[in-house]
Amino acid sequence: MTVIAMTREIGSHGSDVAAGVVKELGLTVINSEIVASNVGGRIGVEEGTVHRYLEGSATIFERWQIDKRKLSRYTSEELLTLAQRGNVLIRGWGAAALFADIPHVISVRVCTPMALRVRVMMERLGVNDADAMREEIERFDAAHAKTMLAAFNVDRDDALLYHMVLNTARMPVDACVKAICELARDPRFQDDGMARSALADKLLETRVRAALSDEIEIGDAPAGITVSAANGKIRLTATSSSGNLREKAEKVASRVSGVRAIDNQIISVPPR
Repeated sequence: MTVIAMTREIGSHGSDVAAGVVKELGLTVINSEIVASNVGGRIGVEEGTVHRYLEGSATIFERWQIDKRKLSRYTSEELLTLAQRGNVLIRGWGAAALFADIPHVISVRVCTPMALRVRVMMERLGVNDADAMREEIERFDAAHAKTMLAAFNVDRDDALLYHMVLNTARMPVDACVKAICELARDPRFQDDGMARSALADKLLETRVRAALSDEIEIGDAPAGITVSAANGKIRLTATSSSGNLREKAEKVASRVSGVRAIDNQIISVPPR
């Protein structure tokens, strides 16, 4: 199975690269409409509200409607569930950071210099004012980057998140497509069993972490509870002065569907 997480700058021909990869590898695109619709429904807002929030153009009322914690949680669950289908290309949504610790998921960033982005967007939108277009792109970039950092703790410019960063000013679209497809066909990215297991464990971690966040008060675990999963076994790690945290956390985690066993490493220490 193949799972690719792709981040692209507006005006970088990233959509063309994605389309070429999808055609060559026979993948399904997980686009913003699919994710926004499902996540919006769970949060209780319209799909368009989610889009505008992530683009940084939401109104004050729309920003008030969005619970950032739920947005991050539901988006992570949605992307991980969709990725488990296999043979998908996921565009945007902080997916590169979400899958950073899953080596079988390929993360790619497509970028290009501002001058080319301005020219591409001017042609695409049929406008002639280069300065105005540059300002609009810069405004979009800044707003989007701020929102992604706040909602998903993602700095999309961090090259270490990606297996490859492709500059379409230096590499034509077809060369970018070829590079991604060659990497995707490497045997290291073709172990279906390990990929599905890693994705399932990541989804389980996300759900357990969310359940703990909902039911454990911050005063009981001021430093938080670290959650890790391996083949359905959950490991909980924390240090707290609350005598009942260990028992309560295990009880909450055990109610999450898919948890097969719990290694409870929560330590209670006397309050100072």
